[in-house]
Amino acid sequence: MAKMMTKTAFTVGLLVLLMAVPALGATINKSVRIEAGSESSGATSVNGSITIGENAVVTGDVNTVNGAIRIDAGAKLRDASTVNGSVSVAEGVRADSLSTVNGSIKVAESVTVDGDIDAVNGRISVARGSAVADDLSNVNGKIALTGAEIGGDVSTVSGDIDVVGGSVVQGNIIVEEPSNWGFGKKSKSRMPRIVIGPGSSVKGMIELERKVDLFISETAEVGGVTGVMSLDDAVRFSGDSP
Repeated sequence: MAKMMTKTAFTVGLLVLLMAVPALGATINKSVRIEAGSESSGATSVNGSITIGENAVVTGDVNTVNGAIRIDAGAKLRDASTVNGSVSVAEGVRADSLSTVNGSIKVAESVTVDGDIDAVNGRISVARGSAVADDLSNVNGKIALTGAEIGGDVSTVSGDIDVVGGSVVQGNIIVEEPSNWGFGKKSKSRMPRIVIGPGSSVKGMIELERKVDLFISETAEVGGVTGVMSLDDAVRFSGDSP
């Protein structure tokens, strides 16, 4: 419930910001491109995508409502946020934060995110050699970490989580209980699947507010399992995958 309220606040805040687009001199129905190697103070659109070219330096934020955000290799920026659209990040990018409501976030190799990565309804993937300083979270959609490092917590409500390829989660893995919606009945969504693969580690706890299918490699390290399940409930496996 807390996660959904946080995401709703993010959505409202971004929409309010973009209501001021004409006053800010940005675009409404056009896509925006920041050219490769250039410098920019930021970009804002409502019904358009935003592309940041290779090695561009953006000293401000990039925001859109109905559009994707593409960040090409070596670019540097602050925050990238969209409501209805994906966020695609190429190799060697540095950003403060990445956010979407309805869309995926795909982070390539050797990317540095100095803050959080957040989604509501969408997959999040982070590739080898990339690092996220703070938390990574969604509500619905798979989270796939392959050789990545997360400095904070990794959390979801209904999504699967793969921590594989020697990934490291410095904080906790949290699976929240679905909130009460509709007629006051709890969601009957499928059970999430959590995999901690060979050579990967969770320095904190695996905190489970709901039942999950939990698989932990015999060569993985976890701080423990708490909540509605315990470490004894995990299926230990050998090999690359369960």
